[in-house]
Amino acid sequence: MKLRTSTRRLGAAIGIAASAALALGIGAGAAQADSGHRPDRDTTKPTVVLVHGAFADASGFGGVIDRLQRDGYPVIAVGNPLRGLASDAAYVRSVVDSIDGDVVLVGHSYGGGVITNAASGADNVDALVYVAAFAPDKGETVGQFNDPAQYPGSELEPESLVLRPFPGGVDATIDPADFREIFAQDLPAQQARLMAATQRPANVAVLEEESTVEPAWKTIPSWYQVSAQDHALSPVAQRFFAERMNAHTTTIDASHAGYVSHPAETAKVIENAARATS
Repeated sequence: MKLRTSTRRLGAAIGIAASAALALGIGAGAAQADSGHRPDRDTTKPTVVLVHGAFADASGFGGVIDRLQRDGYPVIAVGNPLRGLASDAAYVRSVVDSIDGDVVLVGHSYGGGVITNAASGADNVDALVYVAAFAPDKGETVGQFNDPAQYPGSELEPESLVLRPFPGGVDATIDPADFREIFAQDLPAQQARLMAATQRPANVAVLEEESTVEPAWKTIPSWYQVSAQDHALSPVAQRFFAERMNAHTTTIDASHAGYVSHPAETAKVIENAARATS
């Protein structure tokens, strides 16, 4: 009885708080953003916003986040919806717009396509960091860079995917039996199995959705970390992206999950971008 009473009171309290926020013209996202505005916050460093890609989640950035926070950087690891390029970019842009201050926007894999669109026209994004990431131009799709003839090295093929229909589309994940070899061959087997089990599915439609805005990398300074042993996104494609955007480029001997296996190197690239543009 006491538990049910407490639950009702908690629900009522949440409802009152939500109503008050709406009455003041504050949306849930804005209320969450305001909760981070503390007088003791280090405003001399930009906020690092991390955007994961397909077949992953934000927890993979744990090692990177630990290093950035120890060095005094505010960090937000966004939960990328993985529903569609335009809608995912709009979501990430809403996070960027909620931040009071400068931003370094980081994208891994498909997350690179998302930040390319999300940062277009964003006044507070000082730098873009691509970590083994797609960086499409206007009119291009992410899927076109999976052509093994033009961009060799990737082992991610249709046969490697598990497809599951959902209302409005079809989701894809990497078959757990193939996950380590394709995505994370430089990680311990147990860690790769955990990542395979927790991977977030991506709507297959994202592969063929055209990027419809002028890419942010044409106007915002960019950094690119190439994973030389990547079996998910061709290193040839990665170098093409880096050269086309005239990015500050580094290469690590890593899998597609290089941000997990090499967190110190990844954090260093992000901090270099922050220092160069602050």
